[in-house]
Amino acid sequence: MKRLLTHATVVTMNSNRDVLEDGAIYLQDDRIVAVGATEAMLPHYPDAELMDCRDRVIIPGMVNTHTHLFQTLLKGLGDDRVLKDWFCGMTGPSATQLVPEDCYAAARHGCVEAIKSGTTTLVDFMYAHPRGQLTEAVIKAFRETGIRGIVARGYLTLGEEFGVPKPLIEPIDKALSDACHLIEQYNQPGARVQVGLAPCMIWSVDQDTLDKTRRLASDLKALITIHISETPFELENSMQRFGMPDLQYLQQIGFLGPDVLAVHCVYCEGQDIDILKRHQVKVSHNPCSNMYLASGFAPIPEMLSQGVTVSLACDGPASNNNSNMIHTLKFGALIHKGYHRDPTIITAEKVLEMATIDGARAVGLEHEIGSIEPGKKADLVILKLDNVFVTPVHAPVSSLVYSALGNEPETVLVDGQIVMKNRQMVTVSEEEVMRESQKAADDLAKRAGTDRFKRRPWRSYVP
Repeated sequence: MKRLLTHATVVTMNSNRDVLEDGAIYLQDDRIVAVGATEAMLPHYPDAELMDCRDRVIIPGMVNTHTHLFQTLLKGLGDDRVLKDWFCGMTGPSATQLVPEDCYAAARHGCVEAIKSGTTTLVDFMYAHPRGQLTEAVIKAFRETGIRGIVARGYLTLGEEFGVPKPLIEPIDKALSDACHLIEQYNQPGARVQVGLAPCMIWSVDQDTLDKTRRLASDLKALITIHISETPFELENSMQRFGMPDLQYLQQIGFLGPDVLAVHCVYCEGQDIDILKRHQVKVSHNPCSNMYLASGFAPIPEMLSQGVTVSLACDGPASNNNSNMIHTLKFGALIHKGYHRDPTIITAEKVLEMATIDGARAVGLEHEIGSIEPGKKADLVILKLDNVFVTPVHAPVSSLVYSALGNEPETVLVDGQIVMKNRQMVTVSEEEVMRESQKAADDLAKRAGTDRFKRRPWRSYVP
């Protein structure tokens, strides 16, 4: 397939951060072959299928570096709770009841939601395994919808005393055996969907789990992702067990490296930021979730100033409550401006970098995705900034970050294939996806006993 996208405003995210006002992109099969001015490009590719992108903006597909797609079925059930109550009272009991059909329906819905709001790569942190074949169900949804991503096979190996339901706790050798099988099956060179490893958080694993994870990841060249310093409880637990905060402990046991994606890092400061930089650990910043659960404000400006790679993520749809990265762009800028009382501390351009090229770098794919450059994968989002909320448009990046709602993506390509066209999914039926996810959500809530949270009383808290 040869395709020439013409007359667009192209936000390249290349090393110069070039923005082409009347730009064109030539695609051949799954790759970007050339980028330049439309007038100069047109004569060179007479046999290409033309796609007129006049009055549109093209950006690299965004990379959401942390989500829990099964939580798509839990939207709105855990509102107004701190993390421990949210997990022990709603999310944990729901997770114990998951069956493959639930995970498939949830992941399909989450992938569609992501694509429609401009995300082409997802990292799904799939930690709930009360029974088999759940990771496979998520992978099936990735492959059907056409999205790129890493399904991280997660596990909890202890934590019952802290409220982790017993059906979610797995022997590490069993979990890693399953993970190894999945990695060997799916992590082929150039594969659009791959598998990583995800020990859940410090209070749900022991050193044996971490050591074996580190060895397997090194042997199989797999991504590791783990929740780090999300709440004070994690730090307290680590101090009690190991005499130091979780990140410092992970450094001591040799766990850290460039292949580690640390999620949240809300309470990483000073020495911790030095550790992140020294070991080239990447960070996944989840601003909406951190505010929803009142976990706190991650020191993202300090990390950026020290040269730590920071990406953006939505987190699970039960603590956000959506998979809309365009929303996350705005929150990712505004919370730091407000917290530091400094409107210059993070710019619109920086948060878009975090969502694109820095997201690609966070998952080790910066040579394949994250910018619009010759040789890279054709993962592209064509935006039509044509609604009353986003117009008038003076600066496209500003409009995308601060004004857009999430329905501005018009056409999305992954691997050069159109997965959404004219704001309608091509790979799957949106109506069927929504119908099946609603049915799965209702059935899961009944089985888990969380359907009582649908009938919540009116709660107006006044100090």
